[in-house]
Amino acid sequence: MLAKVFPIKLKDGNQEAAEELVREFAPRGPGQEDGTLSFRVYRDPANPDYLLFVEHFADQAAYDAHTGSAAYKELISGRFAGLIVEFVELDHELVVSL
Repeated sequence: MLAKVFPIKLKDGNQEAAEELVREFAPRGPGQEDGTLSFRVYRDPANPDYLLFVEHFADQAAYDAHTGSAAYKELISGRFAGLIVEFVELDHELVVSL
């Protein structure tokens, strides 16, 4: 399993627009992808203009398919990318799960 975590700083005042885009993207992208095991996006009520993406994929090929999808290209690397200041891509390995 491949785990990806993306802390994302949004441009000021773009929280609502960013959340709308990820709500639109979830069923069209990750919701249709066999290799996407989970796709979660969190907001921090104490930190405006910030989102945290936590995603799990079956393997690297599943992640590549995810980022190569038409929905990803349109909504994430397209429209969402214009709303962000920066993001960091962090790979994680599972230690324990309940």
